[in-house]
Amino acid sequence: MRQTYLSQKVVNLKPSGIRKFFDIAATMKDVISLGIGEPDFTTPERILEAGIRSLQRGETHYTSNAGLSELRQTIAAHLERLYGVRYDPEGEIIITVGGSEALYLAFTALIDPGDEVIILTPCFVSYQAGVYLAGGVPVEVPCRMENNFDLDPQEVRAAITPRTKAILIGYPNNPTGAVASRERLLELVKIAEEHDLMLISDEIYDRLVYGVPHVCVPALPGARERTILIGAFSKDYAMTGWRIGYCAGPKEIMQGLVRVHQYTIMCAPTTAQAAAITALRECEEDVMEMREEYDRRRKLIVSGLNRIGLPTFEPRGAFYAFPKVSVTGLDDDTFANRLLQEEHVAVVPGNAFGAGGEGFVRCSYATAYEKIEEALRRIEKFVNRL
Repeated sequence: MRQTYLSQKVVNLKPSGIRKFFDIAATMKDVISLGIGEPDFTTPERILEAGIRSLQRGETHYTSNAGLSELRQTIAAHLERLYGVRYDPEGEIIITVGGSEALYLAFTALIDPGDEVIILTPCFVSYQAGVYLAGGVPVEVPCRMENNFDLDPQEVRAAITPRTKAILIGYPNNPTGAVASRERLLELVKIAEEHDLMLISDEIYDRLVYGVPHVCVPALPGARERTILIGAFSKDYAMTGWRIGYCAGPKEIMQGLVRVHQYTIMCAPTTAQAAAITALRECEEDVMEMREEYDRRRKLIVSGLNRIGLPTFEPRGAFYAFPKVSVTGLDDDTFANRLLQEEHVAVVPGNAFGAGGEGFVRCSYATAYEKIEEALRRIEKFVNRL
């Protein structure tokens, strides 16, 4: 009998640091979770109604592999209106099962065994795993608090080798809440041009920015023809459970992605596609209202953490604060474990997000204002005891 039938690739895969703390918190009472990166808002009513109407019309069958033409056209118009970047909806946009599938398609279509992908960290926990599962080698380039977690073009350049195939970036950033500057993104595009690299830009938080404009990478000069843009409805429109996203890029690249997509997924959920059309066309006001409330919570949690004595830079996007907890004398794992056990507040250790996250914890403010106030009181009690 074999010791295991699992592949070594899966055996060696590191478990998600987010899931570990979420599972522990789920077994406890009176826990305030600042751990889960999910909007606490219900999907806006008009989107719900659009999904219901689609079901009532009997739209319960497959769509084309690339997704509903109407949705692709609507996404193309949306991207051109907001960022001035044009995509042909018939060959340059694919509707996916959330942003996660879009990332999977990009990795699988681009990476040959041994190819290296530079990943700006701290980052979403699935980036390194996705590259690894596709047969690639993730190469982490950490961003730092003293630079507001903006990218350092020179460190990216230094990480490039003959095996480098692509650079993966995610701004607005999960877990730091950082927003990359236009100047440094322009430098990154130049580096990609010089070394003939692809860019994979995960921009699923593009509408959740505060006081600064979002910089859409493929809209930058020279970027469009070497960028795969990842978008989704989960965060901006509070549609996590609908599992609907998209990727956009040059036609010849998208042809490769759709080949993978047609054999693994067939098509994204039909009902969710119908709802997404309404989200883009009718729910701008809802997005603005949610963003305004996130901004209110952002100001509360950042000022509160700094007052407690946990240095926290000002996040300008997404819905995360990233306080430095090493100032307490505890590492991030110990801090998160003890905070959960002693004060019933769940946060995620920064080391779960790759190089540069050590010594920090991620606090999601996608929860009620009153719960954040109570969480801050409990965190202050905990820190004062240390």
